[in-house]
Amino acid sequence: MNRRLLVTHHAPDLDAITAVWLFKRFDSQHYADASVAFVDPGATIYPSEAQRLGFQMNEVVHVDTGLGEFDHHQPDRGLLHICASSLVFDSLCKMHPELEQDAALQELVGFVTDIDHFGEVSWPDSNSTRNCFMIHELLHGFESVDPHTDESQLHFGFQCLDCAYASLKETLQAASLLAEGKEFQLPVGKCLAIETKNDTVIKFAQKDGYMVVVRKDPEGGEIRIKARPDANIDLKAADQKIRQLDPVGTWYYHPSGKMLLNGSRKHRHQTPTSLSIQDVINILQEVYA
Repeated sequence: MNRRLLVTHHAPDLDAITAVWLFKRFDSQHYADASVAFVDPGATIYPSEAQRLGFQMNEVVHVDTGLGEFDHHQPDRGLLHICASSLVFDSLCKMHPELEQDAALQELVGFVTDIDHFGEVSWPDSNSTRNCFMIHELLHGFESVDPHTDESQLHFGFQCLDCAYASLKETLQAASLLAEGKEFQLPVGKCLAIETKNDTVIKFAQKDGYMVVVRKDPEGGEIRIKARPDANIDLKAADQKIRQLDPVGTWYYHPSGKMLLNGSRKHRHQTPTSLSIQDVINILQEVYA
């Protein structure tokens, strides 16, 4: 049995939380069930306190405090672009070399490192209130929400990181999937049709300049059609034509005119369309020619 105690500082910030999260998520054979204790910033846990918690000092690992292997507050490290999370990540890569190929995890650790060095000061519109929705700002806000503890703040951060990591993986996959789609033209501009389970590809393609994106789930068969908000097109005509050809599939026409959906996580009782993705391309080109 691997008994470990991870120690970080009170009111854990994004770096401290991410360092603990990395150990628990990516060295799970050693740290999945590790306990976590909190000390004052810069301090180490007293041996007597570790023993009270049931641990010997050789079972204790400090992160973002204590001036040890996984801390970066020593004078000789002060100007280096590193943080506790990047130090933990580098160590994990030595034990698990496959992590070096995890682009999403690299992005996450890079973001945390930038934030720990106040890199956002150089972001465009750095004072925009939209930045209040960033993970590190949410954690700061969490400190003002009662009741809260070091433990609840840690686990709130874990949830944020789990979601961010999943979103990063899907977004990076979406970027690589664009080349697999079929580009077609409508009077409104260039459009894309693609078969994939990755729903993020729709937004990614729209941000990349495609005015209308059609995605078909290759397993479930559902099709989603979305137009950019600034696209000069209303999908009502497509909705009417599709319902003629597919009276069985469950279709939802959004009143904005920019979404025509056969398949949604919000809808629990729906029937996939019998139309192929090429059928939908043909319908769009016919209706909007």
